[in-house]
Amino acid sequence: MEEDTDFRIRFSSLCFITDHVGFHGTIKSSPSDFVVIEIDEQGQLINKATDEPVCKISEILPAPNNFAKKTKLGFPNVSFEEGSNQEVNTLVRCSNVDQNRQSGSEREETINDGTSQGEEEKVYLLGSLLDEKTNELLNQFACDIKEKWNSKSELTEASPEFSLGRILDKKQRAILHSAIRQKFPFLLTVGKNSEIVVKPNLEYKELCHLVSEEEAFDFFKYLDAKKENSKFTFKPDTNKDHRKAVHHFVNKKFGNLVETKSFPEANYNAGNPNIVITVRFREKAHKPRKRSVECQERKVIYTAFTLRKENLEMFEAVGFLAIKLGVIPSDFSYAGLKDKKAITYQAMVVRKVTPERLKNIEKEIEKKRMNVFNIRSVDDCLRLGQLKGNHFDIVIRNVKSHTNDSANLRERILEAIENVKNKGFVNYYGPQRFGMGRKVHTDQIGLALLKSEMVKAVKLFLTPEDLDDPVNRAKKYFLQTEDAKGTLALMPEFKVRERALLESLHRFGMTEEGCIQAWFSLPHSMRIFYVHAYSSKIWNEAVSYRLATYGSRVVEGDLVCLDEDSDDEHFPNSKVHLITEEEESANTYSIHQVVLPVLGYNIQYPKNKVGLWYQEVLSRDGLQTCRFKIPALKLNVPGCYRKILKQPHNLSYQLREERDSDVKAEGSHIDEATLSLLISFDLDASCYATVCLREIMKHDF
Repeated sequence: MEEDTDFRIRFSSLCFITDHVGFHGTIKSSPSDFVVIEIDEQGQLINKATDEPVCKISEILPAPNNFAKKTKLGFPNVSFEEGSNQEVNTLVRCSNVDQNRQSGSEREETINDGTSQGEEEKVYLLGSLLDEKTNELLNQFACDIKEKWNSKSELTEASPEFSLGRILDKKQRAILHSAIRQKFPFLLTVGKNSEIVVKPNLEYKELCHLVSEEEAFDFFKYLDAKKENSKFTFKPDTNKDHRKAVHHFVNKKFGNLVETKSFPEANYNAGNPNIVITVRFREKAHKPRKRSVECQERKVIYTAFTLRKENLEMFEAVGFLAIKLGVIPSDFSYAGLKDKKAITYQAMVVRKVTPERLKNIEKEIEKKRMNVFNIRSVDDCLRLGQLKGNHFDIVIRNVKSHTNDSANLRERILEAIENVKNKGFVNYYGPQRFGMGRKVHTDQIGLALLKSEMVKAVKLFLTPEDLDDPVNRAKKYFLQTEDAKGTLALMPEFKVRERALLESLHRFGMTEEGCIQAWFSLPHSMRIFYVHAYSSKIWNEAVSYRLATYGSRVVEGDLVCLDEDSDDEHFPNSKVHLITEEEESANTYSIHQVVLPVLGYNIQYPKNKVGLWYQEVLSRDGLQTCRFKIPALKLNVPGCYRKILKQPHNLSYQLREERDSDVKAEGSHIDEATLSLLISFDLDASCYATVCLREIMKHDF
């Protein structure tokens, strides 16, 4: 592979804050030379196994019959027997849906999930909320719409409307909106100044051209019910082009609300498999959950565990676990990303998987150099940054003096370690964040996404390296042909992210819209990762400019963090203070308190040359008007602040002399002794050990 010249120039231009000479050495000779262990929020290493027993599912979920049914909004209970037959018959007559629809056993968790008893109550409450005449007119309007559709005659005039009049009570309006759409999924309701207007749902009609009316009817009821963690399954389908059309329709019309996946039907015939399309609601962003009896009844299962992996990229590990557990990568949450060429221990949480199920795959995943332990039930997922930091045990091999340095090597090592211990290091984002050694760096993909250049971002993601292996042959074929289907046949199964993207491109096409849908095939954490990589690159450049311009002085217009105890990047603007001229003169603050903004929509810039530099760089990259929000991908980047200097904690080291009898010239009796440095330390979250070592050794890796 060609040397990544641009990358080496970028990192060799980074600054140092200390003035010692340093030394030379090799890191990551093997994964076991670089061990990373997360430190949880309580300050404990997470690699210690506990003897906690695996919880049974019956211990996690409450008994289903222990909850009292609640009457909706204080309305009187309505009998489901008295007066209901007429309404049901009207519904069936107008919709031409067979009363004997598929049972819940045939469509697991679909219709039953979509129309709970609570939703049925809303339907039958129509009679109590509307007067008799309005109810009759509504039923007649619904029948007229269906008759026109069934007669194949188009609605030539403006779309017909039916007004229910003004409903002043907001709760009653909400009930009516939902009740009408549940009873008549082929109708839409619109609010206008407290008035409810009913219209034909043209998307319902469009879907009826692709699937049976029975399926369209149930699908729109499912959509309106919006029941958390429910799913809807269309009938089995052997026609791939037809499935593709259904996928495209659902994602184009409702892609911001739901996601679709294809799965082989249970007990299918391998020779002629029946494939079903399953729809489920997208996971919502972290919002405070309402604590209620109903929420407890449908409580999601979360299983926490410690993942140990060796020489494995984290996203690849998550993809493999997802396949084995029958979930998708976005069902996993974690506190931080970890190195590939290392042995790493990190906390993870997977949803919709029981502890027993996770334990069942322990043997299988060992083949991929992964282990899981400390398996237990928890109440919620993890968030990025939800850790205190990381502990590192590192072996630096072949330690030697820099060229033309005749000083004692042991003294050089001691000087370097003590210097960084006391003064710290420049808190750069490490090279692994950007894809060191690759043709395309992650920040380039992030820049394309920020500029909404979706097709370009996909092509950058699938750019091959100069290697002749199956993965890069597949990528090369795609860039030459844009044939997603053919590339899928070439792409190895273990490349989960690439295959997910290609499957979406095959389904939706290599258009701007198709590429947007393709990005949605990756978890939110993966999509935002690329945008953060661009922000990280700019931050690295900014801190180099800041130190080159002002050195270690704190100057007017600098930003400092007022919270002395904050080790987190995500402190609010109220904790960030702008240095005044008087404070500069009085040396009120130290360089260890200075922060720089990581790009986003909710940050302030320094009021000096560094602030002007940020604006120039954004203009250079075509982002002068960027709001750091990508609505098409549901990505919002608020930004944060990062201290420009950090210090390692609990640092210890040991020099070890190793004799390697394999290092011999042929026919000679040379037995060379080499020095290795064993070093251990803790770093705060989002700090990089390779960056700390770079400052100690004065050596770019």
